[in-house]
Amino acid sequence: MLATLLGSTAPLWAFEQTFCATDDQQLNLCLPAPAQRIIALSPGITEQVFAAGAGGKLVAAVSFSDYPEEARELPRVGGYNRFDLEAIVALKPDLLIAWSEGNPAEQLSQLKALGLPVYHSDPDSFDDIASAIERIGKLAGTADAANTAAAHFRQGIAELAQRYADAPKVRVFQQIWNNPLMTVNSDHMISKATELCGGENIFADLGKLSARIDLEAVLAANPEAIIAGGMGEENRDWLDAWERFDGLTAVQRNNLFFVPPSTLQRPTPRLLDGARLMCQHLETARARR
Repeated sequence: MLATLLGSTAPLWAFEQTFCATDDQQLNLCLPAPAQRIIALSPGITEQVFAAGAGGKLVAAVSFSDYPEEARELPRVGGYNRFDLEAIVALKPDLLIAWSEGNPAEQLSQLKALGLPVYHSDPDSFDDIASAIERIGKLAGTADAANTAAAHFRQGIAELAQRYADAPKVRVFQQIWNNPLMTVNSDHMISKATELCGGENIFADLGKLSARIDLEAVLAANPEAIIAGGMGEENRDWLDAWERFDGLTAVQRNNLFFVPPSTLQRPTPRLLDGARLMCQHLETARARR
């Protein structure tokens, strides 16, 4: 049986404290030794593990785990929304890192019932991302690398916050899907990155983290800039579709900006790259007034 304290009554002093971490469900997980066989259950978590200096300890990941390049070579154990439980068990992991919001709760419960150590990583703020890297580093025994990566991320975010603290606001529509048309509210990391750059999310008050939106609502709101990803890291077709709405300020000023979706939609250190690019785009929009 793989060692885990999940549900155990064993005292914490029985384990090395450096291999303990409290996850984002406020559950404490301790390992008897640094994790050597890790499975990441979302593409974002795969990136977090590599950022923590523990990519070499990954034995599998889920579909669409494509960054860094080495992640493409990892065996797959299904998708983030449906795992291959037999494949996971056969790999004998000593740490599973889960995404509570996207992973099926029933399957996570099954993995825990099998005695597998499950750690939940669900960062929803910039500091949470840095903390996630640090905590994964504790469990994997790569704390030095993880702490360095976390510090770099925090410093980069702080620099952007200082630089754009007094920047004139730009009203932004953030498009995360095209059919149906979807956007995010103020709680989403994309919206927080928008605010970091001095942008104002025109749908910040929506009740759901991500939601469908009517085309008419976007036209009525008349954003100064539209920022979108696409069906790939270089596909800006979604933006091209807005060109026919020449009454929009964003179209009139050519403020239709592309940001590779994985740099904004995954809670990883690459969010700093996405935020920097977004800030540049919003500076361009200000210059076009």
